[in-house]
Amino acid sequence: MGMMGADSMAILPAAPLRIRNRDVEHPYRQDSDFYYLTGFEEADAVAVLMPDQDSGYILFCRERDPHKEAWDGDLAGPEGAVERFGADDAYPISDIDDILPGLLEKCERVYYTMGAHSEFDQQLIGWINRLRSGGQRGAHAPEELIALEHLLHDMRLFKSRAEIAAMRKAAKIAAAAHRRAMRVTRPGLYEYSIEAEYLHEFRRQGAEPSYPAIVGAGANACVLHYRANNAKLVDGDLLLVDAGCEYDYYASDITRTWPVNGTYSPRQREIYEIVLDAQTAAIEQAQVGNHWNDPHEAAVRTITKGLIKVGLLKGTPGKLIKEEAYKKFFFHRTGHWIGMDVHDVGDYKVDEQWRVLEPGMVMTVEPGIYIAPGTRGVAKKWQGIGVRIEDDVLITKKGPDVLSAGLPSDPDEVAALASENQKVPRRR
Repeated sequence: MGMMGADSMAILPAAPLRIRNRDVEHPYRQDSDFYYLTGFEEADAVAVLMPDQDSGYILFCRERDPHKEAWDGDLAGPEGAVERFGADDAYPISDIDDILPGLLEKCERVYYTMGAHSEFDQQLIGWINRLRSGGQRGAHAPEELIALEHLLHDMRLFKSRAEIAAMRKAAKIAAAAHRRAMRVTRPGLYEYSIEAEYLHEFRRQGAEPSYPAIVGAGANACVLHYRANNAKLVDGDLLLVDAGCEYDYYASDITRTWPVNGTYSPRQREIYEIVLDAQTAAIEQAQVGNHWNDPHEAAVRTITKGLIKVGLLKGTPGKLIKEEAYKKFFFHRTGHWIGMDVHDVGDYKVDEQWRVLEPGMVMTVEPGIYIAPGTRGVAKKWQGIGVRIEDDVLITKKGPDVLSAGLPSDPDEVAALASENQKVPRRR
């Protein structure tokens, strides 16, 4: 509100309910911006911030209704919005059409994220147009509509101690789920069987998936956003799992790749070690004062040199990097911001220059090499190998802090976990 200044208003609608099929709703998850400022988890709510008004924070929400609460659970109601969520004043959401236009008359600028909630966009535009058309009767309409995300998303990019604690917990739970999955892996299971281990561990510890898990065995590991998770695990293949959880609205995002039978083949290990070296080099560049692209450039250099060493690329590193030859095998960025959203808010460039890394930012570091079956010019012995290694990294003054460091990435340690369940008891 201090950044907004006088004669201004910010309006944030809650996320709407979404129907899954007929009268069944998708599990409700509050809009991240709305929750960041309010801590309020109910749908059908609107937050209004007015810096120079006595009631600077107003919350519109659903009224208490014993009949509805008997079906769907307790509601806070306007009284609870004040008592439990710190609102200066609160009103029933059913009254918003009568009250909010009058509040809009008091301001010159409205901060709002246009396009995030299309139905509310139309409602807001309708109120403003109504005020403009009433100018002859003395009505006053705001002069400016300003993108709220320019202020709010920069705030969200820098994590507080409480936010970092939640992210560290989310990473710890996800690491435990990966360990659990590695320990049960064996040939003959299905990808969805492994996915079930993650779901069990997440819910057991009060978390839930922060995104649909990618569980790709064999050639499926070469599909970046593989989603089917229904193939059988085959002896001799690798299993790539990209899975994270959300704890108290903050996400983790971790990937590991391990052998289905508990032992990396020589070719699989060579590729794995290139990716691990690339991740190590990238994490070393996640330092205060470096720019956003430094970790990616370090990963590209390491992967290019590694691919030359094993014969998958031919030429000098400098020339191959300039030609982007590495993209045949490594075709995505090395990371992204992470926070309340898995791909979190925050600009990657400022004034067309890569953003400088500062304390409190959290990013993923996730290089990979993917050699899909049928890749032209590649010997068959390499085909079907897909490896990605991903961790969540906090930028600090003392250097990179790997929030997910509790999960091993060393190939010997990973293989040891993956070999624990290889002996299947005989049926009697």
